[in-house]
Amino acid sequence: MPRDVRAGRATHWQMMGQGARPGLAIHCSLAHAGSWAALGRDLSDLLTITAFDLPGHGLSAPWDGAGEIQAASTAIAAAFLDDPADIIGHSFGATVALRLAVEYPHLVRSLSLYEPVFFAVALADRPDLRAGHEAEMAAFRTGMEAGDMAAAARGFLSVWGDGEGLDAQPSAIRDRIAAQMPLIAAADAALYEDTGKMLASGALTRIEAPVLLMEGTHSPAIIAAINDGLAARLPEARRARIGGAGHMGPITHPRAVADEIRVFLSPFRAARRNPEPG
Repeated sequence: MPRDVRAGRATHWQMMGQGARPGLAIHCSLAHAGSWAALGRDLSDLLTITAFDLPGHGLSAPWDGAGEIQAASTAIAAAFLDDPADIIGHSFGATVALRLAVEYPHLVRSLSLYEPVFFAVALADRPDLRAGHEAEMAAFRTGMEAGDMAAAARGFLSVWGDGEGLDAQPSAIRDRIAAQMPLIAAADAALYEDTGKMLASGALTRIEAPVLLMEGTHSPAIIAAINDGLAARLPEARRARIGGAGHMGPITHPRAVADEIRVFLSPFRAARRNPEPG
């Protein structure tokens, strides 16, 4: 499990699989590289995946607040790649994958995105969803404003967790999650205000890599609106719904998510095995 400086930040990563295609996996907020273990096993014959810990997560260095966290995470992701790779992203990590495709298109062969939380897209297209989304996030916001990180964590996990909630976790994990709440707030500018200018600049419409947009059938309503908005803008996008899954689908339903990724990637494999004559 190596750890080295990538894009100026001490970063830990893991390698998974023995497939011929290089892949890069970018986890969700509050998780770590190891959260891809089950999905990585299911794709081990197809991909050799590099999975790194985002700043402030796992064994990577703490987030120091210098710069903007999505931009920093995107630079780290790019530092792992020399040639085009199949990128897999979950939640915040999926928004990093999108930004990677915008800023470093030569490094992205495909994007498999599970519930990218790019709220700016949904709220631009569906302003009627704002009140409901703000109500969902109210407990998190109230906890942050009060400096009560445990309350913020309970509110956050009630919307974006796996259904167990904060208090079902061992005390050490509860403390870690509560301590990471400022990382959630640090991403707000990118996710709500589009500081990366992916939406405002029209950059999404110029992504040439094929994109798989996945969502769970039990996920918050705003997720479908985000994927609707992305699908309308991305030149080559397909959709998949994971039955019975919520926002943590890559962890709770790794086989189903891996199966969708395998189907998505299979035409590109066939195309390279059987090139067009000429």
